[in-house]
Amino acid sequence: MPYILAIILCIAADQAVKYYVVSHLALYDHAPLIPGIVELFHIQNTGGGFSILEGHTWVLTLLTAVLMVGIAAAMVKKLFPHPLAMWTLTAILGGGLGNLVDRVRLGYVVDMFNFQFMSYPVFNVADILVVCGTIGFAAYYLLLHDKETPAEEKEPENDLPDGGQ
Repeated sequence: MPYILAIILCIAADQAVKYYVVSHLALYDHAPLIPGIVELFHIQNTGGGFSILEGHTWVLTLLTAVLMVGIAAAMVKKLFPHPLAMWTLTAILGGGLGNLVDRVRLGYVVDMFNFQFMSYPVFNVADILVVCGTIGFAAYYLLLHDKETPAEEKEPENDLPDGGQ
């Protein structure tokens, strides 16, 4: 249940920031957020990250939907039961669904965060969730996944000095 609530909160946070930007900034308009570091810059992205497949929203919509169903299924089946894995998958699912809402509803994704000190694609809250969740899941998988022992394979602990006999 906490994962479902967190997914809903991720989607809500993403959509709230997008609503704010759309209602306060005209398309291609910008406003400082942290001067000299990041600004709000209202754009419509018909592609994926780094504008991959730009103009092919239906492909990205289908791909995102399939991936989100796969992640949701992995969470329901607890394929990765460790809390770190579950929370990182929660972030990925919340972010992916946030952008999926835009693609289905608008035909594009609203992006708004633009770094002023470097050249980097404009992104949104959902993108932050997906990237942070993916990095966290990769860290979990590389550092912890192989070290977990399923409960049924663990040796029973025996506190008796004679071995339990």
